[in-house]
Amino acid sequence: MRLPSLLPYRWLLLLLTLAAPAPLLAHPMPNSVVLLDIHPRRVDAELQLPVAELQYAFGQLLGAHPETIVQRFGPELRAYLVQHVRPRSPDGRPWTVRVGQLRVDSTAQTEAGSYQEVIAQLQLLPPPGASPRTFTFDYDAIIHQVATHVALVAVRQDWDAGHLAEQPPAEVGVIRLDPRHNRIPPLEIKQTAGSRWAGFRSMVALGTRHIAEGTDHLLFLLALLLPAPLLAAGPRWGPFGGVKYSLRRLLAIVTAFTLGHSLTLLAGALGWLRLPGGPVEALIAVSILVSAGHAWRPLFPGREAAVAAGFGLVHGLAFAGTLANLQLDAGRMALSILGFNLGIELMQLAVIALVVPWLLLLSGSPRAYAGLRLGGAAFAGLAALAWLAERLLGRANAITGAVEQVADAAPWLLAGLAGAALLSAWARWRRGPTDFAG
Repeated sequence: MRLPSLLPYRWLLLLLTLAAPAPLLAHPMPNSVVLLDIHPRRVDAELQLPVAELQYAFGQLLGAHPETIVQRFGPELRAYLVQHVRPRSPDGRPWTVRVGQLRVDSTAQTEAGSYQEVIAQLQLLPPPGASPRTFTFDYDAIIHQVATHVALVAVRQDWDAGHLAEQPPAEVGVIRLDPRHNRIPPLEIKQTAGSRWAGFRSMVALGTRHIAEGTDHLLFLLALLLPAPLLAAGPRWGPFGGVKYSLRRLLAIVTAFTLGHSLTLLAGALGWLRLPGGPVEALIAVSILVSAGHAWRPLFPGREAAVAAGFGLVHGLAFAGTLANLQLDAGRMALSILGFNLGIELMQLAVIALVVPWLLLLSGSPRAYAGLRLGGAAFAGLAALAWLAERLLGRANAITGAVEQVADAAPWLLAGLAGAALLSAWARWRRGPTDFAG
């Protein structure tokens, strides 16, 4: 797009700059950001437009009361965006642009004030037969008047290419003024051909990463597994129950937890069941606290599977929030649920395979295992209380940070567990034959 002469604009810019409140000058010429979500039949775009620059292009002094921008100028802003966001197919056919939600975000910038952005949600619809993966993005919002402004364009989500919103956005390019030719060149968007297999694999990877990074989910499961090899003796945990007994209980707990979280993962991802994230996260902390108490003293001996299933329902709701935000069609959502759940199970099984053999081996040494069980229960209980306080009060605390640091040392902790189990088994072997079969 060729620009008109910028001389009148410079006078307007000078006048607005002198009249604007001081906070507007605290952030020198920030960039706009355009985040694209590629879907099979459309492209969703999120525009992040700095108020300090938008006001010059829009022709209104927006920075004086940024919190009321949408109420005062909503229709005009929508019309402005439709005028300056003009995607078209390679054959030149224009796309339909629909402007959805508008809001203003304020973030701390400097001691001079805060930095405000107008966040706009757009839906870009290609004409019949055109692919949403290849198009010309003719965009000049703000840039048509603020010659030094640039727009950074990135793909936030492209499920068919295996790129999810959980990952950092993939930069596509930059839209800026070409001063030599006094025009704003459009940006060519050419996403590689995707497939449902690529999307499925990315969801499996997301599920494994979700568990690997989900310290609270793993701590709940591990706390339930700690007393599983033991027999309950009244109000205390008794001796090792044998390998067959232990494996049956471990299998029942893991299966019940899987069934529980799979059920609510499905219901939540499909929109059948929704709970606010805050209460769900608080209930997850409660589940860890309960399992830690059970590891310390038998609270529900013989009913561990039922408890795992019940709290698994809560954990599944937390998992579902990740999928609900993908906004996929029915087929891709079904594959996403399957792949995500498969990734969760693979990571759970990997953790169990790495931990359980050493638990069983160490269980034959009552004193050593009691130390591990009580130490693990105390750690899980302290972590649960810290998470619960953080999630109810909305304030971070030092204990949760320390818990994450301990979780980062998991390979070393596993090596220590293996070493302790082997040393314990060697000591028992030195004393005489031990019946590990129970």
